[in-house]
Amino acid sequence: MANLLQHLLAYWHDQKDALQWVLATIVATEGSAYRKAGAMMLINSLGQYRGLLSGGCLEADIMRQARRCWLDGHNRTVRYDMREEEDLAWQLGLGCGGMVEILLQPVSKENHYLKLDQVLTALEQHDCCGYVQYLIKGEPQNQWLNQQDLDRLLPVSARARQLEMDGNTALVQRIRPAPTLAVFGGGQDAIPVVAMARQLGWHTLLLDPRPANARDGFFDGATVIRDAFSELTGAAWLQHIDGAVVMTHNMSLDAQALTLLKSAPVRYLGLLGPQHRTQKVLRQAGLLASDFSAPLASPVGLRLGGELPESIALAILAEMHAALEGADGQSISLNLAAEDGHLREIG
Repeated sequence: MANLLQHLLAYWHDQKDALQWVLATIVATEGSAYRKAGAMMLINSLGQYRGLLSGGCLEADIMRQARRCWLDGHNRTVRYDMREEEDLAWQLGLGCGGMVEILLQPVSKENHYLKLDQVLTALEQHDCCGYVQYLIKGEPQNQWLNQQDLDRLLPVSARARQLEMDGNTALVQRIRPAPTLAVFGGGQDAIPVVAMARQLGWHTLLLDPRPANARDGFFDGATVIRDAFSELTGAAWLQHIDGAVVMTHNMSLDAQALTLLKSAPVRYLGLLGPQHRTQKVLRQAGLLASDFSAPLASPVGLRLGGELPESIALAILAEMHAALEGADGQSISLNLAAEDGHLREIG
């Protein structure tokens, strides 16, 4: 199951009054840590949890600590420090070698559900919002912020930051909705693309007007749109898609899809096929590669190797994931080795 906050909150909301709940949030880290500040996990009175704050080594103890929140309805802060040999983290086998500080908060009707219901509503409407958690003892005083108020506190590039607010320290974070992916083309090679996107927790739209494509039972979890691409101009969902991949294997349909996507504020756009084919599709559409809101990735995907649909899907989604996260898609270990070699040279 996906660990995106939107999915965690949807799971919680269906049972919010039937069970007792605790929200666990990483509020600070130092050194190496599996998750960073702002990561959340929800715990219920059945001993179940959704989300991860570590690689699985801390969750059992976090659940034990969380139960104390139900006794007094107050915040609790726990700290795990692998840098200190006497710390509990050593006994638990925390292997990252850093420090993690976690805020535990009871979620109840009495504390207005920590405003999590408002966060969920915003995410379901595909809106970005802000969330404020005061790092205080006593009863929680969480706040929900609309995007305008959030932008006054945090730079657009910032995800989470501790700030002084109303005389107290608070963790303020920017919460974005799950990405929406539009896949143009419902052939066999689109099946693993939709399946992997679903595993990531993304919303997926699958578009193909051809009766033989986008067949029922092969694209679970996707919203299938069978209208002709030319009839979709002005559709409201076009303004809410984050990434799109065009893979109809038909030049005319590809050209129509690109024409439709010209007005969409996508952050990633990929077109399946070699560059010489891409140029023909662009000419047929009367478009330039520079006409889109994002660079046109064609050939689409990272160079991972492999020829099967699953390998191609992985290459496409890896490149798209990097674009949506603002990452470079490069090897972590090779970059570290290069940086280390550079430091040795100048040292």
